[in-house]
Amino acid sequence: MAKRISLREYQQGVVERLKTATATAQVDARLGVRIGTDNWLIDLADVAEVMPVPVVSSVPLAQPWFRGVANIRGNLVSVSDASAFFGGPDLQTSQAARLMLLHPRHILHSAILVERMLGLKHLADLQQDDAPHPRASSSWRDAGGQRWFALDVAALAVDPAFLQAGTV
Repeated sequence: MAKRISLREYQQGVVERLKTATATAQVDARLGVRIGTDNWLIDLADVAEVMPVPVVSSVPLAQPWFRGVANIRGNLVSVSDASAFFGGPDLQTSQAARLMLLHPRHILHSAILVERMLGLKHLADLQQDDAPHPRASSSWRDAGGQRWFALDVAALAVDPAFLQAGTV
């Protein structure tokens, strides 16, 4: 005969399972984006916001990868073309392109352009790979064999080349 439990015990068990599942999903989930010709994974905690690309005003005497500044709700935000900064082709702005604001704990009022959003990816669904990329903290492969690089936003935010957007 099955053990009988009260409704309260059952509800507490459900709440505990939901908390565990939510915590696991948040730790495991990464934001998938396309930068240039590569797929990238970005920790959700490193992203403040993702939005369609607003009007970006160019800045004279800037690096070719530095697109300029955008007015986001009254704040001027620096906008960098991540593909060009990584040594790839310049981003061709399209309807799918997005502006990804970096979390202010890394760098204030800074954003990178990405070619498109590829949705949430769970590390449990990927296998670690050893393919190097100079800007990646690690690399992964999905079930279809596609490679994904993990972007280290903290390292990018302190990179002297990224911080020096002006030409010397």
